[in-house]
Amino acid sequence: MSVGVHHHHTLAPSGQGTVVLNIGAGIGALVIHTPGSLHGHEIEVSPVDDPSHRTHAAVRARYVRDGVLFSVVIDGLPGGRYVVWRDPVTPLAEVDVSGGAVTEYTWSPEVNL
Repeated sequence: MSVGVHHHHTLAPSGQGTVVLNIGAGIGALVIHTPGSLHGHEIEVSPVDDPSHRTHAAVRARYVRDGVLFSVVIDGLPGGRYVVWRDPVTPLAEVDVSGGAVTEYTWSPEVNL
């Protein structure tokens, strides 16, 4: 299910100031910046030590001062190390999420689905 198209998320663009994050003591968020070609695809992440416990979100257009960016926002993640999945069986990267903070990762445009 990692980077497949699913239709149960809204793909409407989000405007400035429209994303509310659930972060705090021990809980962080992960923003994955992607190429526009991934718009509508879902990206999964999991704790490194528990790859079967995955959460996902859809790539959406985010309108910012300088134009449009495409990204996934996953909040409510307990602090720790996470795998970003390229597809259901292929890990793409590992990132550290810290409680009370937002971690950013950029999906390389050279990485095809």
